[in-house]
Amino acid sequence: MNTTAPVPYRDPARLLDERITDLLGRLTLAEKLGLLHQHQMPVPRLGVASFRTGTEALHGVAWLGPATVFPQAIGLAATWNPELVRTVGNAIGNEVRVFHQKDPGDVGLNVWAPVVNPLRDPRWGRNEEGFSEDPWLTGKMATAYGRGLTGDRPDYLKTAPTLKHFLAYNNETDRCETSSNLPPRVLHDYELPAFRAPIEAGAAVAMMPSYNLVNGRPAHLSPLINQVVREWTADDLLVVSDAGAPANLIEPQHYYPDGPSAYAGALLAGVDSFTQDGADAGPSIRHLEQAIERGLLEESDIDTAARHALAIRFRLGEFDPPELDPYRSLDPDLVNCPEHRQLALDAARQSVVLLKNECHVLPLDSASTGLVAVIGPLGDKLYEDWYAGTLPYQITALDGLVERLGSDRVEFCEGVDRIALRVAETDLRLAVGAEDELAVSAGDADESALFDLFDWGGEAWALRSVRTGRHLTVTDDDRLVADQPGPNGWEVKQTFRLIQTSESTTLVQHLNSGRFLRAGETVTLTDRAEATAFLVEVVVDGTARSTELAARADVAVVVVGNHPLVNGRETEDRAELDLPAAQERLAKAVHAANSRTVLVMSSSYPFSTCWAQQNLPAVLWSAHGGQEYGRALADVLFGDCDPSGRLPQTWYRSAADLPDLLDYDIVATDATYLYYRGTPLYPFGHGLSYTTYAYSDLEISAASMPADGELRISCTVTNTGTRAGREVVQLYTHQQRSRVKQPLRQLRDFRRVALSPGESERVELTLSAAELAFWDVTRDRPCVETARHSILIGRSCTDTRLTATVDVLGERIPARKLTSRPLASITFDQYCAMTLISVAPDRGEATQSLDAGAWLAFDDIELPIGRFTCTARVSNESAASGRLELRADDPLHGELLGQCDIAPTGPRHSWTEADFELTTSQPPSTLYVVFAARGLGLETLTFTPIEPV
Repeated sequence: MNTTAPVPYRDPARLLDERITDLLGRLTLAEKLGLLHQHQMPVPRLGVASFRTGTEALHGVAWLGPATVFPQAIGLAATWNPELVRTVGNAIGNEVRVFHQKDPGDVGLNVWAPVVNPLRDPRWGRNEEGFSEDPWLTGKMATAYGRGLTGDRPDYLKTAPTLKHFLAYNNETDRCETSSNLPPRVLHDYELPAFRAPIEAGAAVAMMPSYNLVNGRPAHLSPLINQVVREWTADDLLVVSDAGAPANLIEPQHYYPDGPSAYAGALLAGVDSFTQDGADAGPSIRHLEQAIERGLLEESDIDTAARHALAIRFRLGEFDPPELDPYRSLDPDLVNCPEHRQLALDAARQSVVLLKNECHVLPLDSASTGLVAVIGPLGDKLYEDWYAGTLPYQITALDGLVERLGSDRVEFCEGVDRIALRVAETDLRLAVGAEDELAVSAGDADESALFDLFDWGGEAWALRSVRTGRHLTVTDDDRLVADQPGPNGWEVKQTFRLIQTSESTTLVQHLNSGRFLRAGETVTLTDRAEATAFLVEVVVDGTARSTELAARADVAVVVVGNHPLVNGRETEDRAELDLPAAQERLAKAVHAANSRTVLVMSSSYPFSTCWAQQNLPAVLWSAHGGQEYGRALADVLFGDCDPSGRLPQTWYRSAADLPDLLDYDIVATDATYLYYRGTPLYPFGHGLSYTTYAYSDLEISAASMPADGELRISCTVTNTGTRAGREVVQLYTHQQRSRVKQPLRQLRDFRRVALSPGESERVELTLSAAELAFWDVTRDRPCVETARHSILIGRSCTDTRLTATVDVLGERIPARKLTSRPLASITFDQYCAMTLISVAPDRGEATQSLDAGAWLAFDDIELPIGRFTCTARVSNESAASGRLELRADDPLHGELLGQCDIAPTGPRHSWTEADFELTTSQPPSTLYVVFAARGLGLETLTFTPIEPV
């Protein structure tokens, strides 16, 4: 019997910190550097295996073959059911473990999920990856999902979840070069809470910075990583770079001149693992070695990052005896097992949102419903998004309805036009010939010359060959062939733009390359000047066929939506919110033929479907719902389950209701449900039921509460209808008076209740005064103000059923004493034509003028009558001097208190101090700093009294 004690790092009886320290002490510098890449190097002499970060598990295990596919993340959030989301995370964590058991070298247990960027703007290309526009709901869902992924053992992690993408990342347009403007209140009240909740709860043990810059600094260099985020947990937090982001610091961000300086900057900012150069860790290691040689890094910096990398490996059980790890040998049949299939069905059912229901069209009755027409491009197809798993099977809308009613009572029409593309003024047509290659054919249009035409919005069309049943694409060697199952891949090469050049002629542009089709002896790509003009001949009118079917049917179910890899995906934002024009025309025509038309939308994001809301009797939405989508849809359509989904983000009437996509200041722009003053198409939290509910008997545990108090709020909810249903009772608050602009309403709590007809239930909600805090820019900390708050309980953020008030006994924000400390320019109350910039590569933030006449306003100031020396820390990136003016109470006509000229200071991060005299004849209440030129930067203003007047 071997009684030799294990070395300390192999001894599970020792403290985790002690074990990590022991292993670190045994590693050479070279071995520690090998741990700081996505593909961590093995250390055979110590029995340390290789380790890979970054298994994708957003709503199922991705890229590793068939696995259970659940609804997209936005769909999981639409369930408003954290316990369900936790169970889904648990199932996915189990499947990750099974894949890891089969291939431990290539399938890592560090999973890159969930995404917690609040869904500020529905045009964002990656909308489907997030949970909600509300940061609290995002944090709650992310915590639930993360707890499922980590498992229920405090001593072992099942997987190691990684939060994506820190920070302020909601645009794909120029994402590596754009800077997200993030004033302090937006940072602390909107962006950070979604990250904080799962990290504080231990539901996430790693984090990934985003590609973009924030306030002029690349997110991978954010001081917030070490100074704020790591303070939320006592555990070691691993920070992994996004793919290729380290190189972005050099080009295109131009933040560092070379690899060693860029890697040193990122590592010192808190990045521990570099995702660069695929599986080759060599270049990253060499950059770090050179950084050490130059004195940019010390070995202690490497030790810190290596400790973070090793910590999660210890918690995953890698260095423990196998028999102690409860997740080491899970049943290999867990992947897509019956229990997971049932869970996928439950999740898909609960994710369906009933947006409108009139004229008693829904629910359908199996016994009395005659022919059901299933119509639309998504009626018999499920699509995978970029981070989806591989569908092990597909239950489409058509499948689900046929399964329920039988094939004799369900008919399908895809509703797309079948066309031929004829070369203008000839009888030549494009045709799919030998080896599925596009060629030119003379004579009548036979099957080889016919294509089904799909409109995916954003001027993106796809062409499916009738002969091959496959989509037209452009190969790497520029051949046009019809051999793809549909739009796919990182670079989608299966979409085209149809550009009408006259009443009858059209050019065909390949979207990925930007080039045009030219039909000569062969079909090639060329520039526009040499492009061939085509006549689009409609051989089969898909809309006409659909209306013929709809006219014969008892009810028409029109299934439309988006392709998750086209017009809104990673690398591509949407410009508009409209449903693809051909799909809307189809819905209108079907409704004209059959008034009992149900519109079903399956999409990654909201649409502006105003016509449907005004004219159709029933409208439903869900995200792309995974493998069981069709069966879940049928269950909802026929009332087997009450539609219990609720919208996790606002549906706007038009993109005109939204601010600029790149403007992240939701407070100033009245963005999201928190500040939006218009009437949305469908509000945040909206979702109908097949039954009705009454809310009554509101009780609050106290009429007031202190800043550290908590309220219990209860009401009775009664099912007043004739069907069983599931209600989501939502609690919002609104602060009635404040020093600052407050949200119109903000979600604080919710409860799901299942009620039989006539049944009542007492629902209790909680409200903590701490949740009512907002960021006080004047003192750089959270503040709970003394104020009255409205209590709003209802079915959505605008459908309020019960109201009350509570007095919160907090504090009053004092006036700013400008002579007590330097005034930081980023602590403004209001601004015009300003942006935020970095002071230095690794620290500090400041403001910069975008135009002449830009200004900052600082309210409620205290500056006595007298003379002062004002010291401005400033920059001027332009070639000419610019003037800074300080005015009282009005940026144009207010009394000029003082001014100074700022000479050019040089490139970014070049600062100087300018002294000038300031005189007050009356104490101003608001200080305006006016910038008379573009490109002037201001970090601080310091006021030193000279003499009182």
